Amino acid sequence: MDDEPAPLRWSGSFAVLPPSATSSKNLRGDKILLPQSALEQLLAASPTQPPSGATFTSYDPFNPYAFANGRATYRDQAQLPNPLMFRLVNPTNDNAVYAGIREFSAPEGSIGLSSFLLEALGIDAHTLPAPNGVGEDNPVDLTSDGDVPAAALQLTVHARQLPKGTYVRLRPLEAGYNPDDWKSLLERQLRESFTTLTRDAVLSVKGVQGETFNFLVDKLAPEGDGICVVDTDIEVDIEALNEEQARETLRQIMEKAQPGTAHGSSKGGELDIWKDVEGQVIPGEYVDYTLPSWNRSQPLEIVLSDLADDASLDLFVSPRSAKQRVLPRDTAHVFGNFNPAQHGSKTISIAPSNVELEEAESILISVHAYVRPVESSAPRTPIPFKLRARAAIGPELGPATANDDVRHSAEEDQCKNCFQWVPKRTMMLHENFCRRNNIVCTKCGTVFKTGSAEWESHWHCDLDDAHGNTSESKAKHDDVFHGNRQCPSCDFSTNSLPDLARHQTSVCPGKLILCRFCHLEVTQEGDPFNPSPEVVLSGMTAHELADGARTTECHLCDKIIRMRDMELHLKHHELDKANRAKPQICRNINCGRTLHGVGPKGQVGAGTAQGQGPGNELGLCSICFGPLYVSMYDPEGKALRRRIERRYLGQLMTGCGKSHCRNEWCKTGRATLGLEAKGASAQAALPMVKPLLAVIPDLEQPMYFCVDAANQTRRKVAEMMAAEKAWDLEWCVAAAEAEKGNTDRMRDWLQAWAPRR
Repeated sequence: MDDEPAPLRWSGSFAVLPPSATSSKNLRGDKILLPQSALEQLLAASPTQPPSGATFTSYDPFNPYAFANGRATYRDQAQLPNPLMFRLVNPTNDNAVYAGIREFSAPEGSIGLSSFLLEALGIDAHTLPAPNGVGEDNPVDLTSDGDVPAAALQLTVHARQLPKGTYVRLRPLEAGYNPDDWKSLLERQLRESFTTLTRDAVLSVKGVQGETFNFLVDKLAPEGDGICVVDTDIEVDIEALNEEQARETLRQIMEKAQPGTAHGSSKGGELDIWKDVEGQVIPGEYVDYTLPSWNRSQPLEIVLSDLADDASLDLFVSPRSAKQRVLPRDTAHVFGNFNPAQHGSKTISIAPSNVELEEAESILISVHAYVRPVESSAPRTPIPFKLRARAAIGPELGPATANDDVRHSAEEDQCKNCFQWVPKRTMMLHENFCRRNNIVCTKCGTVFKTGSAEWESHWHCDLDDAHGNTSESKAKHDDVFHGNRQCPSCDFSTNSLPDLARHQTSVCPGKLILCRFCHLEVTQEGDPFNPSPEVVLSGMTAHELADGARTTECHLCDKIIRMRDMELHLKHHELDKANRAKPQICRNINCGRTLHGVGPKGQVGAGTAQGQGPGNELGLCSICFGPLYVSMYDPEGKALRRRIERRYLGQLMTGCGKSHCRNEWCKTGRATLGLEAKGASAQAALPMVKPLLAVIPDLEQPMYFCVDAANQTRRKVAEMMAAEKAWDLEWCVAAAEAEKGNTDRMRDWLQAWAPRR
């Protein structure tokens, strides 16, 4: 009998909703919205399973009263396939595409489509008014010769289960696609937005910087019109459409891989904190550098120097961490300097206590040559610069001014016009000359030569404290600080470029992060203006909260835990570990066993829990005590004492005969160790054994019995590991017993279950 469920057979016709009606649902990829009635029809059409214990005569799935009196109806036994997939057909042009369901919340008789599906089906979103009165009860006559009105456009939806995909070939529609990591981009896009892939559809993939890469889905495996991409491993090949595109792509890649020519921007690369780096940048472009290491206990300065007075270079810095993943740009940076150069240099100073440096892997630095939008088509000449990362000297950040510590004598006085210190005897001559030739700005106190171009172009902003000496700097200031800006990922708007950068690197839902659970670069999501209490209290992003709701198995206790709760769960394990009592080990100094056994999950005393017994009054494990056990009444222990004496005498006089033995109280062991034999006769051995018999009641004193090779080896390994003084000997013996003396696994066991000294 075939146990595979019967295929789900269902279809329907629905009017297409305009995008404005579904924008609140944020439909992406191949997701659709269906009405609630569609879910009921799917449940009715799905294969049903009889309840457990039902007989042939008691179970009737078509009788609505069969499971009355508060018990489940037959619909509760319906088995819908997971995930649900559908085939959408546009009857006006016969375009077909596969899709996955987002939710069943559309108005009755209508269907909501994402922009990807609208394009794949050849539907113009601008010609879609709200479908009033259009539904299954009011169908459109598609057989008429006239055009179908946009308001009556309906799609045919079929339930269709697709096989799990194993291979897909993508062909870029434009040349030059070469992002750093195709794997993370595709994984993020498919995981977040797609349930299926349709052959000959155009797949749009969002890049790290917001760019869009369009690919044609050219080939699938298993062969067919579509595949399922949920819970499956897919091999992806990216091939050019033709040879001409491949050559153009290779040419562009080579140009990007070999920058730094006389007429182009520098290549960038890694920064050394001990030396300067010289470079050049074309207006409108960026040169990116990485500072891999620095002294985290000292202030850090990033200095851009050797700048011409009219050089419009900007400096951007972003620490790279799990919370910051993109290269610094004018619209997305943590630290930035848009101000005009002072004495030919710009500086960004970062304190070691700055919260942005927490968990930073490296520091990303970008040099940008500003270009006004109206000058974007003008010829561009590279602008030279010198970049240096250094540790700041002294408690205060930033360079000291030239006159900070200058002391003036009593014979000097300050000119009230140019503020220079001159000798008092020449003050009159200086002031007469100064007032004729110099002029002072009353707002900023800057001194200019009368009639100079700098004074004619000197400006002050009416909205802030900014000022400059050129018309270009005024135009740049107005564009950077007083131009309207709109965040591409949310509704945030501002008139300041630094505010937009601060938004995109902090609360913007489109900010890229490295998810701690799926380990992919994804957008953090969430509402930037009204974050949920869970986001605020947990310190996680909205994406991580949703992704962390998946469950996994704790590797220590095998419990099913939510991924976002795993860190707290492991802290409980650490608290329990710190309070664990040491296991009791066998009193035999050659034995590598505990008294009551160790479980596979670190349980101390597991042998006793499984009926091994509570041990014995000698403090020996069951293996070492076995040769001494006799089922006779011995309340005073005299017989036991005689058995111990005979065993010691036997070891000293004849030995155990085992080649591996390293017991100093055994003739064989002493020979193996190269020691002189002693106690060869009973007369010589008895005086040596009596001190050992005298300390039998003292459980702190060791005993010396021969053991098997594996047991002896485990004890030696445990003693060597305990000599490292990280864990006590008792825990090392327990780890050796649990992991059979394997040192690597012993360390893992100790790390998981044993408290450190």
